[in-house]
Amino acid sequence: MEQKVILITGASGGMGGAIASLFSQESVKLALQYNRNAIQLDESENIAHFQADLTDENQVAQLVERIISRFGRIDVLINNAGISRSAMSWKTEASSWKETMAINLDAPFYLSKHVTPHFRAQKSGRIVNITSVVAQTGFIGTAAYAASKAGLIGLTKTLSKELASSGVTVNALALGYFNVGMIDDVPAEMQTEIIGSIPANRLGDPKSVFKTIQWLVSNEGEYITGQTINLNGGLYS
Repeated sequence: MEQKVILITGASGGMGGAIASLFSQESVKLALQYNRNAIQLDESENIAHFQADLTDENQVAQLVERIISRFGRIDVLINNAGISRSAMSWKTEASSWKETMAINLDAPFYLSKHVTPHFRAQKSGRIVNITSVVAQTGFIGTAAYAASKAGLIGLTKTLSKELASSGVTVNALALGYFNVGMIDDVPAEMQTEIIGSIPANRLGDPKSVFKTIQWLVSNEGEYITGQTINLNGGLYS
């Protein structure tokens, strides 16, 4: 992990903030992207905040160049930023569908597209896409979210094949229900039902996400690519 430059998108959110905080304790440099909400982790010599609207490809391209200008390179891209707009499919507004796709699927594509030339030039790189168990199982009221996260799995598989010969790995983490992030928007009663449906009988902790990413981006993870790794407490396998 020595001094790798790690770009984490959505670093102002619950999961992104938790992952960033855990990585800040390692010997790495962090490029933390946010859009509207402030990042809780303070800037320092090895930690920098970068504002960008990830739905705008021009801003994504500029983001990548700004990070390289600051740190000299990018070694790891963690596509964590995401949103959910819950509604039954027949009540989902076109604007909600488009916004969800733009942030959850278009943005990871733009980011991957613009970091790839740098990864290929340095003959190394890691892309980790954060997807969801909902992409694998479906869930009532999540048509846009489930579709966007399923698309991210497909993107992962294709990029992994395109980039393997360049020394770049691309993997996805399909997360179940965790104690940070989007769970905060779920009513307490529904949270109880969700926990009851998880074989592990509890919500996940971000540390397991961090440890899995740490393994994937290490030298030992260089032969792992194109995989969707399930972190869900036994909810889906």
